[in-house]
Amino acid sequence: MRKHRLPSLLVMLHLVFIVSPSAVNPGRAEVLTAMMKATDFMMNTVSAYGGFVWKYSLDLSIRYGEVKARNSMVWVEPPGTPTVGEMLIEAWLVTGDDAYKQYAERIAETVIKGQLSCGGWHYFIDLDTIGLQEYYRDYLSTIWGWEEHQKYYGNATFDDETTVAATRFLLRLYAATYNDRYRRSVHKALSFILDSQLPNGGWPQRAPAVKIASDGEETDYTQYATFNDDVIHNNIMLLLESWHTLNDSRYRESARRGMDFFILSQIPPPQSGWAQQYNRRLQPAPGRKFEIGTVCAGETVTNIEHLLDYYRYTGDRRYLEPIPRALQWLEESAGQIPLKHYSHTYYYEIGSNKPVYMHVKGEKQDRYFVQSYQFDGAYPYGHKLHINTSKLRQEYLHIASLTPIEARMEFDLLFDLQRRQPKINLISSGLDYRTTAKDSEEVRLLIGGLDSRGGWIVQNEILDEQDFIHNPPNRFYGYDTGTYVTRMYRLINFLRDN
Repeated sequence: MRKHRLPSLLVMLHLVFIVSPSAVNPGRAEVLTAMMKATDFMMNTVSAYGGFVWKYSLDLSIRYGEVKARNSMVWVEPPGTPTVGEMLIEAWLVTGDDAYKQYAERIAETVIKGQLSCGGWHYFIDLDTIGLQEYYRDYLSTIWGWEEHQKYYGNATFDDETTVAATRFLLRLYAATYNDRYRRSVHKALSFILDSQLPNGGWPQRAPAVKIASDGEETDYTQYATFNDDVIHNNIMLLLESWHTLNDSRYRESARRGMDFFILSQIPPPQSGWAQQYNRRLQPAPGRKFEIGTVCAGETVTNIEHLLDYYRYTGDRRYLEPIPRALQWLEESAGQIPLKHYSHTYYYEIGSNKPVYMHVKGEKQDRYFVQSYQFDGAYPYGHKLHINTSKLRQEYLHIASLTPIEARMEFDLLFDLQRRQPKINLISSGLDYRTTAKDSEEVRLLIGGLDSRGGWIVQNEILDEQDFIHNPPNRFYGYDTGTYVTRMYRLINFLRDN
């Protein structure tokens, strides 16, 4: 991996400059100028093939998505290409400047080009498919800790919002333009999502299935009904938005079946939480080699939040019924890990309810995982959590006290807020992915923070792909797509509110 020297004096002066405030509040024209300067730079200098990866070095020669990217690649997985496209739609709607619409349409062409024949998307789009097999053989198969990237299945993924992000971007662009090209792509994607739904109402991590054992059981975790990384919930929310936009009742019905899977899959008392994945017999199933097929505290908290949303949306109190049992299990499981300020670990053994951890053994490509009750030396995958069960219970009691009409009003407000202020995954420590500015002074700093080319320079951080546990991350100054998107949202929301 290429090492990067300390930033030049020019970069250091730039970093000092961005924290030097001005007493003058920014005007609308100044904000508009800064937004277009940043967007012109990203679209015309940083972007390749009308798309983006996640991180770039200052000279743009180093490119990373979740893993190292080839020059012919753009990333679909957020905060990648569709994430930029969604933001540009908002910029167009708020400013009225058709340049943002044209940039969004350029991105749409790339997203459509990367749509697979099944209707979904892979983590990335590679415009040079000839070298893709070598990329997997020589690089992805050798990295450690990114098991989902080590094998190319040839199908689409719902993991990390990949297919959902691409579909939602095109859906919103169609709703704003009524361009039939986008409608056709959206219908193809939504048909794929409907076809991929499992008989029990859940969705697998990847589809269509590419390898099924002779006994009918899946041969890998990608075919399990998957809560992990919000696979099921993301599909549900996309389908609800699609129903409201396209008025096709199939999307609403599929979403409701997905919601019902949350009720169906809750583990019986006394461990009434949820697992990350379920096999066809509706049993907790392992995922990646470091993911245990058991009840999961992290997934349980997330599913409680989603069930509250489903009551808000539907007014159906069935979605509230699993929550008290789940809260009781979380409360009874607290305090078993030997750390202050942390209440839970990720996994609890079925039956004993003991915290269980994964430990790494072996070296390099011979590494393997062993399950243990021992906390010390555990693989750092969610092994320490702080869950505020009191706050979660208070939220449940508040939502449960609402009438269906009150609950739906709250849902609509939250949905509108999420569109204006979307949550962007924090990919690197130290990077600020807020989508609203604290005040006009922060807006002033954002404007002043653009470099001469129109970019926001940040310190990127890349985990060591061979041994991120023992080796320090690689840090280098450059540009970050998530930073561009979220800082643009701050400026957009400033304009919207002023």
